Amino acid sequence: MRGDQLFLGIDSGTQGTKAVLFSPGQGKIMAGASVSHRIIENNAGRREQEPHWWIDACSHALHEVLRGEGVKRELVRAIGVSGQQHGFVPLDGRGGVIRPAKLWCDTETAPQCHEITSKVGGHDKVIAFVGNSMAAGFTASKILWMKQNEPENYDRLKTILLPHDYINYWLTGEKKTEFGDASGTAYFDVRTRSWSKAILEAMDDSGKLESCLPELIPSEAPVGTIRPHIAERFQLPPDVLVSSGGGDNMMAAIGTGNVSPGIITMSLGTSGTIYAFTDHPVVDPNGELAAFCSSSGGWLPLVCTMNVTVATELTRALLGLGLKELNEKASNTPIGSEGIILLPYFNGERTPPLPNAKASFFGLTSTNYTPENLCRASMEGATLGLRYGLDVLIAQGIEPAEIRLTGGGAKSRLWRQMVADIFDLPVVRPKSDEAGAMGAALQAMWCYLGVKEGGVSLKELTDEFISLDEDERVLPEKTHVFQYSGIYQHYMQLKEKLWGSTEN
Repeated sequence: MRGDQLFLGIDSGTQGTKAVLFSPGQGKIMAGASVSHRIIENNAGRREQEPHWWIDACSHALHEVLRGEGVKRELVRAIGVSGQQHGFVPLDGRGGVIRPAKLWCDTETAPQCHEITSKVGGHDKVIAFVGNSMAAGFTASKILWMKQNEPENYDRLKTILLPHDYINYWLTGEKKTEFGDASGTAYFDVRTRSWSKAILEAMDDSGKLESCLPELIPSEAPVGTIRPHIAERFQLPPDVLVSSGGGDNMMAAIGTGNVSPGIITMSLGTSGTIYAFTDHPVVDPNGELAAFCSSSGGWLPLVCTMNVTVATELTRALLGLGLKELNEKASNTPIGSEGIILLPYFNGERTPPLPNAKASFFGLTSTNYTPENLCRASMEGATLGLRYGLDVLIAQGIEPAEIRLTGGGAKSRLWRQMVADIFDLPVVRPKSDEAGAMGAALQAMWCYLGVKEGGVSLKELTDEFISLDEDERVLPEKTHVFQYSGIYQHYMQLKEKLWGSTEN
């Protein structure tokens, strides 16, 4: 493998876009840049963005990373794109965007989820057809919403793209998608890796939608070659490849080296995700687990919870604390927060499916109602919620050996130890915080080597280039594991008593 190659990774998320320039010869990210996004929202659950905002952000971030000192643009070989999942980008016959993209966090389309589910014969039928439930976050309901609420826009619809597909389209002019991101649409069968005619016909029985879908390609394949005017704009070689890319979770899996069984990636962000690699489809008959394909050639069973740093940030703001003070106060009180337990459903909950639930502190007394206990209970409650997610994975045959922790909460040693103790698993952080962008760059490299140099396994690349911070690895402490086992059982009993397993 030559050292004179460079690879670009783009991570276009809800809050902003990041770009990195990765040098395999130096074994590191040479430059990085980020640009924030705006959002269109209302009190009815609307969450939208203009796709040209993503392109503007990508352009700015690429210019930033490529103008760094010593950067040789002529050595760039390929680009990979990570994008927020599930968003609906509608294009007309000329490739123009028809309206703002509805995002994964848009809940305005919940009625359309119920309608599609009913039309195909119920929840079990949906899972039989695609391997996933018809969640409001997924793409399908957004399309039906436009059909019913904006018929004039629906009549103009010729192509349906996901956010990362649209950025690939901007780069290459090709309208394609790959299995990982496609599996979050709710009209893609994760078992057969093909579009579901049954779901599409339930959305529109005219047959129109199937003609609007992009070509499906495998994860190792390129979408195409960079457009000449894009190459000229960024002073890049004319033959730069653009890899298939994928959803943000799929790219973060690559960026944390989660491309073989046994590894669990967990993100402690605003919401929380926990997922694993498998070499076969993993479908949860209850629909709590998202049965995704990976963007590395396998599958990526995933569980999402809605309230992680939401809980700690609200507590921190209430008490007027900085992050360091929050951690100090949480450290200065014992495991279990002296009897206080938080059900952290500030935004409702996705797993378990409790969209209308509310957050609750339990066990408050005149002596334990202290800032220290509230801080620790916020961390513990969010982590116990994610522990339920691991139970969902384990129930479907996943056998975890190690947790690789990402997100803002992963920077706290206290929180890392808490995760190790509650999950009874070793916990380690990747050295790079840019899991999505780094994963995109590595996928681009994998694609390029496969097309141009005979190929290499993605695991070889992640083993070589994903570094773990062994100095910050933490192991579960058995006495803590025992204590948290009892606290978790109490947490589950409270959840069941207050909200049940599902809402009526």
